[in-house]
Amino acid sequence: MPITLSMLIIPPAILPWINHPLSAGFLLLMEMIMIILTAGLASMSFWYSYITFLIMVGGMLVLFMYMTSVASNEKFKFSWNITIMVMMIVLWMITMQMNDYWLQYNKIINTEEMSNTKPLFFSMNKFLNEPSFTLSIMIIIYLLITLIAVIKIININSGPMRHMN
Repeated sequence: MPITLSMLIIPPAILPWINHPLSAGFLLLMEMIMIILTAGLASMSFWYSYITFLIMVGGMLVLFMYMTSVASNEKFKFSWNITIMVMMIVLWMITMQMNDYWLQYNKIINTEEMSNTKPLFFSMNKFLNEPSFTLSIMIIIYLLITLIAVIKIININSGPMRHMN
């Protein structure tokens, strides 16, 4: 868990050096996977993380289709400087985690403290209980109304931006 939390820092730190939309999309995908793994490990089940992943992948597909229709012939340039920088940061974080791991197990452990500690689980079921249930229903209704409004606004006759030959 701590290594996934520390890996959440890498994609936003690299974002200022990204100059191509596809690499920014890949960076967004990496960040999304790290957030979903962290949320899944913090909760009792991965269902909410799985639903979030599916929603984000759907959005990424829309962004990918838009970018291929706007800039379909643009070359993708791979930057080795950013790759080397990411590898150095990842290796540094892994060594820091390993140092913490070895220091933690070299300590003298008090058995009374071990018996009193209980595993800490965060439950996502609170979103579906009574106080926040109405808020969840309102968000669902709002998203449904927004979806219907977007469908009504779209002009089907105009078609896509790119014409197929």
